[in-house]
Amino acid sequence: MAIIGVAIPIAEPYGSELQKYRAEFGDPMASSIPTHVTLLPPTEVADADLAAVDDHMLEVAARFPSFRIRLRGTATFRPISPVVFVPLAEGISSCEVLQSQVRSGPLAVDLRFPYHPHVTVAHDLDKDALDRAYDALSEYDCAFDVAEFSRYEHGADGVWRPQRSFPLAG
Repeated sequence: MAIIGVAIPIAEPYGSELQKYRAEFGDPMASSIPTHVTLLPPTEVADADLAAVDDHMLEVAARFPSFRIRLRGTATFRPISPVVFVPLAEGISSCEVLQSQVRSGPLAVDLRFPYHPHVTVAHDLDKDALDRAYDALSEYDCAFDVAEFSRYEHGADGVWRPQRSFPLAG
């Protein structure tokens, strides 16, 4: 079995910048998780099914147009979950539609929480670290065009690595 995730990688230089912030806030997962907007949360897939999963995502990507994401400010899921994130100010509806298409066919899975596109910058840290993250990025603002999404695989070492990209061509 493989544990996969599907996500939109955050364009450079913003991806590295936000990953650096995450590390500075003390998040031990900063170097293990590339900066992203989740489309499919961690999901177990049989190794034999990965080709069918990739075919499904190629079909989704072939009919989905590129779009723009703008990240701005900070928000949190507290008190439900100890997470601080940078929310999307543009591209929300495109992410919602794309994730629903990705999470169909061989990847039809139920979500624990309603889908909410965002970029995590602090997770499972103490209150002070979460507050520091919230304040430090409150004025954050960047925008980029999304031309692809990627399938990631969770390694035995706990690191998420991109395995394949799917160019948007719709």
